[in-house]
Amino acid sequence: MLTDSFAARASSAWFDRTLDALSRRQPAIAALLPGLVAQPLDPDAVARCWDRVVALSTPAGSPAAGTGRAAADPGPALRRARQILVLAIIERDVRQLAPLAEVCGAISAWARIATAVAVRHAGAELAEVHGLPADADGHPQDLLVVGMGKLGGDELNVSSDIDLVFVHRDDGETAGGTGRPLSSGEFFHRLARRASGLLSDVTEDGFVFRVDTRLRPNGESGPLVVTLPMLEQYFYDQGREWERFAWLKSKVIADSGLAGPEARRRDEASLGGIVQPFVFRRYLDFAAFGAMRELHAMIRSEAQRRSARRDSSDGGGIDVKLGRGGIREVEFCAQLFQIVRGGRDAQLRDRRTLVTLESIAQRRLLEPAAADRLANAYMLLRRVEHAVQYQEDAQTHRLPDDPQVQARIAGMLAMTPEGFAAALRAARDDVEGVFDALLAEPVRETPATEAAPAPMLELDDAGRARVAALHEGRRYRLARPDTQRRIDQLLEQALREGEPAPGAPGAPRTADGTWLGRLIDLLETVAGRPAYLALLLQYPAAFRRLLEMIGQAKWAADYLMRHPVVLDELLDGQILERADLAAWEHELRRSLAATTTREGEPDFERRMDVLREAHHAQVFRLLAQDLAGRLTVERLSDHLSELADRVLAIVLDLGWAQVRGRHRETPAFAVIAYGKHGGKELGYASDLDLVFVYEDDDEGAQPAYAQLAQRLSVWLSTRTAAGLLFEIDLRLRPNGNAGLMVSSLRAFETYQRESAWVWEHQALTRARFAAGDAALGARFEALRRDILAQPRDPVALAAEVRTMRRKMLDGHPNRSELFDVKHDPGGMVDIEFLVQYLVLAHANAHPELIDDAGNIALLERAARAGLLDAQSAADVAQAYRDFRRLQHVLRLNDARYARVEPASVAAQREAVRALWETVLGTD
Repeated sequence: MLTDSFAARASSAWFDRTLDALSRRQPAIAALLPGLVAQPLDPDAVARCWDRVVALSTPAGSPAAGTGRAAADPGPALRRARQILVLAIIERDVRQLAPLAEVCGAISAWARIATAVAVRHAGAELAEVHGLPADADGHPQDLLVVGMGKLGGDELNVSSDIDLVFVHRDDGETAGGTGRPLSSGEFFHRLARRASGLLSDVTEDGFVFRVDTRLRPNGESGPLVVTLPMLEQYFYDQGREWERFAWLKSKVIADSGLAGPEARRRDEASLGGIVQPFVFRRYLDFAAFGAMRELHAMIRSEAQRRSARRDSSDGGGIDVKLGRGGIREVEFCAQLFQIVRGGRDAQLRDRRTLVTLESIAQRRLLEPAAADRLANAYMLLRRVEHAVQYQEDAQTHRLPDDPQVQARIAGMLAMTPEGFAAALRAARDDVEGVFDALLAEPVRETPATEAAPAPMLELDDAGRARVAALHEGRRYRLARPDTQRRIDQLLEQALREGEPAPGAPGAPRTADGTWLGRLIDLLETVAGRPAYLALLLQYPAAFRRLLEMIGQAKWAADYLMRHPVVLDELLDGQILERADLAAWEHELRRSLAATTTREGEPDFERRMDVLREAHHAQVFRLLAQDLAGRLTVERLSDHLSELADRVLAIVLDLGWAQVRGRHRETPAFAVIAYGKHGGKELGYASDLDLVFVYEDDDEGAQPAYAQLAQRLSVWLSTRTAAGLLFEIDLRLRPNGNAGLMVSSLRAFETYQRESAWVWEHQALTRARFAAGDAALGARFEALRRDILAQPRDPVALAAEVRTMRRKMLDGHPNRSELFDVKHDPGGMVDIEFLVQYLVLAHANAHPELIDDAGNIALLERAARAGLLDAQSAADVAQAYRDFRRLQHVLRLNDARYARVEPASVAAQREAVRALWETVLGTD
């Protein structure tokens, strides 16, 4: 008999009885307890414990002795191993030696081992008689055991059921046994029943796990074992929303071991390919909020019925799992974000609740403080749940009202009764608060009526006609009734909250060219995607921000119509804060790496969409900051240019991974940005002017890098279901369209020194390394500086620049009476040519002009060098700022040309033309 030195003896009657009984019947196994308590119970320790129990339970001289396998009947060893492990877990927990992760991880590891032992034992017995099961093509197949719920997430309690679903590949027949063959379905049905009995039957040694198989398709009325095609068809035809939550944590935990590891790998990949699209939709699934409300109501109703049936002698108490502010509500908070967003963000698919809460906080889907409160509450509630179950090894989640029991539970958690009661109350309040905020009912849906809602009566004739056109349009008429109601609700809400149209206060609202017309266009566009309508109804603040944005800029409305997936960004309370683009790139790379096919191979087609969606979302965030006045045009361009650089870096890696016969791990390849991208003056819709160079003497280098350049073009400019990344222009490469798509740095240098036109050196003033091999980028920059610093005849150069300027002007005729702030004389192009001339003419004597510092900074440097009058340079620099701002505002509102009344910019034009004539002269 072991001593009374175990702390859990005083806390758990079950511990006391079980240890005494085990010490009498199996003293050698009971003697393992001190060693188990002394060390953390990680999965390896659990496996070693099982091996020891097998050895101690196997009679000497039996065929299994010394093999590490259970005897003919593994049942007794499984039950004894369960007893000693649970005793060790309880003792380590009561002594505060085991964190929550260890307690849950140990019992979950044991469930995997025990299930595998039971399934493989039952399979071997059946196969000896009936032969090995095969599919219709005669290929061997296994029974896969899918762990659901807490088992799938490694979050079991010591007294948990295990929820299992049994799956196999397809119909077929057994072959090779001593008895009659069976259909594969019948074979696996018998196997599942035997394995379940091995685990759940109660004997003198107790049980291993209670087994619950009701989460299978059609529950208790469905077959115990399903094939992969049956499961797929069930999900497609009958899969309910609550089943998506049930399958979210599913994981294959065991197989029957009859077909080999390769067969399991293939079948497991096929199963994942069926489950993943059922659980995680490719679009943002905000309809899941309604499903979660229904599921929560169903569970709460069942919990209340159970509570009502309880005998009054049970003492009432608190249900720490299903009650308000309980464990299930924490799990629902985490799972809600997984269901809604997991289809687009693979990093949100982790099965563990605490890991998911951390990911949610990192993405600020919940305020980090709220996520922390949920995590802390979850850990306390789970520890309380464990302590309650330790009392009698019972599957209960109810903390009794009995003060003595509560004091005992508090002691097991190393807390005073008063501190325990306060901590539990605070934890439940925290959970309830966050849960209720997440699942607050949206604006109440009202049935559609023939009478126009009151706010719509304020519309003018054009507005009423536009709303009528919406209702008569094909998209609205083909939408489901609930979608039509949502559209009408959003229109009502917009009319109730929207600002009056321009004009006198209280003027009738109109749909002619204003925010309301843009909203109607957007609602029509997303009519076929009800999830986005659900999002806007669920989050009124996001809808108000949407109205503000589309009221300020037509480009914002058009962008949302092209990329409605970015509506999700409106929910982020940090949308107006500066983004950490390095962190954005890191997360995007992780998401791309996790985007694979059913077979685990890179899914390049889906990766194209993931990349585009992420880029669109980040551009939309910048747009929101821009419209909120948080960014100057210059800062916006800096961010857009950096974003483009980071996309190029990602695409370069993705493209190189697709190059066949690549001869090195990383390419000696650089992407050079020219034009607005090179000068960090990108706008929302700017093309990328790119040149590709490499430096590699391998004989296979040129064809490999040519293939890479083609891949880059495909990644950047292919239009997919998610849209386009960038239009790209490669005509600035040596010899333009007639030249190779990619050049060696040596060939690029030769061309620039011997064959380049002046305009190509002008373009080089705005070139910079954007992505790829940084060392090669540095060598390119050194070459660029050397070429730009060559001495040039300023008179001949000025003539060349004037000639090129005339050609550009001829290519952009302006037949209107307005001033084109970009192309007309005195506009932006004049300023850009002025700066380029100054660099080419004077860089030899003033190397500070070679830096790719932007037009405004270079004008200031030229003035400091004495090349320009300081006031003239400052006036032209300000003109450039003004022109860029005007161009930006006009393009946001869909102007085809950036043209304004000449008088509004007369001073800026005169300053530019005066400096032009001073520096470049006239013909």
